[in-house]
Amino acid sequence: MSMLKNRTARAALVAVAAGALTLTACGGNDDNAAKDNSKTKKDASSQSNAVVLGTAADSTGPAAEVAGARSGGTAEVYNDTDFSHLDPGQIYVSDGGLLSRLIYRGLTQYKEANGKLTVVGDLATDSGKVSDGGKTWTYTLKDGVKDQNGHVIDSADIRHTVERLYSTNITDGPVFLQQWLSGAGNAYRKAYEGPYKGKHLPDSVLETPDAKTVVFHFAAAEPDLPQALAMAGYSVVPKDTDTQAKYDSAPVAVGPYKIAEFKPGKGMKLVRNTNWDAKTDSVRHQYVDGFNIEYNHDDTDQTKTILADRGAAKNAVMFTGQVATEQLKAVTSDKAAMARTIQGYAPYVWQMNFNLDRMTDKKLRDAITLALPASAIAKADGGAYGGEVANSLMSPTTPGYDETFDPFERKTKANGDLAKAKALVKEAGAEGKKIVYAYGNTPVRQQQAVLIANALGKIGLDVQKKEIDSATWYERVGKVDNGYDIYMTGWGQDWPSASTVIPPVYNGTAIQDGSSNYSHINDPHVNSEIERILKITDVAEATKAWAALNEYISTEINPAAPVYYTKVFQIAGSNIGGLRYSTVQSYTDVTQIFLKK
Repeated sequence: MSMLKNRTARAALVAVAAGALTLTACGGNDDNAAKDNSKTKKDASSQSNAVVLGTAADSTGPAAEVAGARSGGTAEVYNDTDFSHLDPGQIYVSDGGLLSRLIYRGLTQYKEANGKLTVVGDLATDSGKVSDGGKTWTYTLKDGVKDQNGHVIDSADIRHTVERLYSTNITDGPVFLQQWLSGAGNAYRKAYEGPYKGKHLPDSVLETPDAKTVVFHFAAAEPDLPQALAMAGYSVVPKDTDTQAKYDSAPVAVGPYKIAEFKPGKGMKLVRNTNWDAKTDSVRHQYVDGFNIEYNHDDTDQTKTILADRGAAKNAVMFTGQVATEQLKAVTSDKAAMARTIQGYAPYVWQMNFNLDRMTDKKLRDAITLALPASAIAKADGGAYGGEVANSLMSPTTPGYDETFDPFERKTKANGDLAKAKALVKEAGAEGKKIVYAYGNTPVRQQQAVLIANALGKIGLDVQKKEIDSATWYERVGKVDNGYDIYMTGWGQDWPSASTVIPPVYNGTAIQDGSSNYSHINDPHVNSEIERILKITDVAEATKAWAALNEYISTEINPAAPVYYTKVFQIAGSNIGGLRYSTVQSYTDVTQIFLKK
């Protein structure tokens, strides 16, 4: 998930995220450790339950009213950086995913209730009708869903939305649908070049028999299509207002809000989309008049401002911000402040990627993995409320996760094994070797960079630090020829299946600029196993196979070192109502909030 990249978020997201999960400043708080009431792996395991497919009744609006909700007022949003993309086809990180919930709509979406996720129709009347043994999916569009210009969304818009994802200017979004339709890896790029030269995908792949019907034809059964279509990256782009590459700066809204003002590097204002009809939407609300989104507020600034609860901050929420580490005690010891917080166990795994084009010696990769002070790195990102040490590249939220699999002894040596790491560096003949380490220019990443560089220096490596703008983090490290040796990314499941983790991140046939294969791993066994497991229809069997492949990747190749799992701890202003954690977005559910007065 997108990431932090989540792809949920995404996320990160992946935030997500991401350059997009820009979390906190540092300054540990040992006094607070004894009062740790943060989320646990038990909470995480509940998020590994299968998603339910909803009916037409589940998909019919309006959404259930939020208790005590009222209309009016402007919500404030403090965000660390600019959004990396506004074009939905380019969105695969957490902050963009949150924004998409307000301004975009796709064929399907998630409905959350009582800890259960249901995929329902969004633009479509239901989660989809399947036939031909899972190879054919048919969607019927709802009546009268309009974009911000009053255009009624029809099947030509859906066809165009899918086809434009094949064009070369779309590089950073999800590729599940394209690959399912036209071939795995980069094969889909060769099968079709996009709609801008006047050609369509053949009806044998994508069919639009009338203005309200869309039919997907796959070569194999694709039972997860409804979940994939709920991703931000598959939100509709109306055909007649697609400005191609320019769409990234001036998109057209279909959701409850639209962009009224956008100043890159400074902020954005959202206002009501008067053409959005609540009767067509079973999930979103339009309680507030709009959102005033301000950039350049790091987590420390966000936390202090919202905790103080003065003026506009009373109406404030965080998007991908997190309660800053050095503010944990101030928040957790204040009952009134805690009453306006949310917590969740996010699906993201922060991992240190090794660029395998440059880092070719596994002994050196293992040495760096063993040297990483994972506990200190995690603590810098929100303490116990921000995450915990990762034993695996698979998250506790993902089916198949095994807490006992711990190839780098994270449980017993959470802050690294410098002696063993130093011995491996010597065995590899890498003493004094220069390592180009890239990191984001946010306080948390800067603090973590000091910890990481110091540890690697102690095992005999010459670390060359390269600071990168976090707003463009994934674009920079996502280039095949990025010029870096090591760099951290966060990745989370797009829905509860390792099929949304291992193939996007470790499939060597998908290596290209913008790919989520950040380590450039291209191992024949891994590639063939991914292809084999994706064809397994028995969920339990597939889950077991993904877990085994996850172990092979870490022990036999080690393309990325697991560092820490992500938790979310956010605070809102006292005038925010409807505050809840979204297991879909892994942050505040922005579709539910209202101002109390």
